[in-house]
Amino acid sequence: MPKIIQYRDKCIGCGICFELQPELWRMSRKDGKAVLLKAAAKKLTHVLQVTAQQYEEARAVSEACPVRVIKLG
Repeated sequence: MPKIIQYRDKCIGCGICFELQPELWRMSRKDGKAVLLKAAAKKLTHVLQVTAQQYEEARAVSEACPVRVIKLG
């Protein structure tokens, strides 16, 4: 199953992920970084299994992230 992997500690909080895919992302009021909703935390990453359609939408998010902390697996 396709998945989105976020290296949250390196997020700069630009918000492009939330703008492009708001159903999967939120911006934290606490630290200003992006939160991948319903993701499982694994060490320094957050991982979310997604549908094929969400995966295709996430491709644009991954490419738009200025610090490349969103990966697809």
